[in-house]
Amino acid sequence: MIDSIDIQQMRVFLAVAEELHFGRAAARLHMAQPPVSRAVRRLERDLGATLFERTSREVRLTTAGHALVKPAGEIIASAKQASALVRDAARNRERPVRIAYSGASTQRLIGRLACSINRLEPGIQIEFSGRSFAEPALELLLQHDVDIAIGRWDEIPNSISSHVIAQEELIVIVPSSHVLATVGSAQMSDFAPDPFVLLAPHPGAVLDDRLRRMERSGGFEIAVIHLAPDSWTAISLVSAGVGCSLTVSTVAETITDPQVRSVRLLNVVPPVELRMAWRGDARDSATQTVVALIDQLAQS
Repeated sequence: MIDSIDIQQMRVFLAVAEELHFGRAAARLHMAQPPVSRAVRRLERDLGATLFERTSREVRLTTAGHALVKPAGEIIASAKQASALVRDAARNRERPVRIAYSGASTQRLIGRLACSINRLEPGIQIEFSGRSFAEPALELLLQHDVDIAIGRWDEIPNSISSHVIAQEELIVIVPSSHVLATVGSAQMSDFAPDPFVLLAPHPGAVLDDRLRRMERSGGFEIAVIHLAPDSWTAISLVSAGVGCSLTVSTVAETITDPQVRSVRLLNVVPPVELRMAWRGDARDSATQTVVALIDQLAQS
């Protein structure tokens, strides 16, 4: 019996089995004929069986030789697949895992991720791409320009895999002088008289969708005084007393400005979910490692 498979012996055996001629098999393998003959004899000795019947006129496979043809082909195919997987893994580790994220709410997670990668997976490089809104990050993912996207989407294409990494509450941030600054929670209709600073509308905007739902169900309409390009600008305008703003709890948690307060909304609307998304056909080990790590960080 063979204790360990010699891939080169399998290659030599298959070449002879297919050519049924030691000379032609040697030429096909770019080898001299004597090493081919020695390799076959060594394989027969290891297996304890004769694989070829040799005469001066022809070479024929024995019953044992016929039995070995299929397994030998499978062994060589498996070896090629293993080599390809190792090469792909090495290439994937050489290029960075590209992550597009949107909004202020993900910045703490991104910081923790970078720290964890440096500590646990120093061989993986990360390339971050900050986006003001979630939809452009998803487009980059669909176009294969990034490997992972983090954002809020109510709808995701079937080709994209995703996990919810945070369930978020709706929050109204107000100037510290606002009459509702200390109440803790309120209805959106309680803010109907106030001017609002909102993020500029864009396709797939989850916050805009939730606001319109609350307006329709409550029979009121918010007065928009300014459109902000991002959450940090909106927070700055609220701090200056320009108006209130609608955001999510993960953004509110990052605010350190003493001139701003957070009020949790009691309105019942579909939840806002922060998601991590990646292409369903992504198989490279580096991306899979980062996906698993983001899941772990989100749960801790």
